Amino acid sequence: MKHTIIRACAATGAGLRHAALPLALAVLSIGAGIPSAAMAQRGEAYPTKPIRLVVPFAAGGGTDMVGRVMAPRLAERLGRPVLVENRGGAGAVIGTTLVARAIPDGYTLLVVDTAHTIQPVLQKLEYDPVKSFSLIASLVKGDTVLTVPASLPANTLQDFIALARQKPGTLVAGTAGLGSSGHMGVELFKVMSKIDIVVAHYKGGGAATSDLLGGQIHMSSITIQAVIPHAKAGRLRGLGVGGATRSPLMPEVPTVEESGLPGYLTTGWRGLVGPAGVPAAIVQRLTGEVRTILASEEVKAHFVNNGMEADYRSPREFATYIGDEMRRWQAVVQKANIRLE
Repeated sequence: MKHTIIRACAATGAGLRHAALPLALAVLSIGAGIPSAAMAQRGEAYPTKPIRLVVPFAAGGGTDMVGRVMAPRLAERLGRPVLVENRGGAGAVIGTTLVARAIPDGYTLLVVDTAHTIQPVLQKLEYDPVKSFSLIASLVKGDTVLTVPASLPANTLQDFIALARQKPGTLVAGTAGLGSSGHMGVELFKVMSKIDIVVAHYKGGGAATSDLLGGQIHMSSITIQAVIPHAKAGRLRGLGVGGATRSPLMPEVPTVEESGLPGYLTTGWRGLVGPAGVPAAIVQRLTGEVRTILASEEVKAHFVNNGMEADYRSPREFATYIGDEMRRWQAVVQKANIRLE
């Protein structure tokens, strides 16, 4: 009996030792994972997989172009693929909402543009343009141009204003859609020049430009890269650049401010953000990489050739800029009494 008990105890001890082995391995595994989590928090292990770069517009537009310029260069510097994903719709709201809800691990990023500061002043959204995101950096700014058909008897912006006052409510300005940056540019022009023109909303910038070329509408605020080929062909005429200075791409066209409307500014811009809560070290890494990319002469030249200018701002500076832009557009929305239909 005594021997049986001893053998049973020995067997039990062996069983405990065998049972303890997987447990010990599990503990070691968990312990091994702790430094990895800490490394991730410090950004040392980032990235370990492909990064998704969401563009909240259809392929082919200016914001998409910026995303596709940045993606391969970020991939080269980070050592992992950066894949552009177009999620257009609702004036950038669909794609932006998707990223605001994403896991804040640095693997889902978003290219934002001027709409990021316009939509929040037009409607209540699920996200806040600053608080719902980890701001990484601003990327570029680009000029818009108040443009008319070459056949319109208006060689200057003041000519157009005079024509509009002679025929109140008859001239038509087309936009790429309600709440688009072009729409806001036209509304700002209306408010500041105190003219009565009809604003027609299209389903995209291409459709508005097509009717502008055909003379069905009389003005539009469009990107400088869209104006240049038609201006060179003698079909469109740029009357005023929306930026603070003349564009090197169309130096003959004065700014709107030069043309008698001081304070007019509708420069378009793009920036890079992630969902709120991305570890600070990862944000810092991305910010540094973006700054290096934008300092490249090759990248600068590429943007200039497409009517844009590299325009780096740190996360803090970018947050201030977004706030300033929202306040500016809020004033325009109130003065023009703009409503989403």
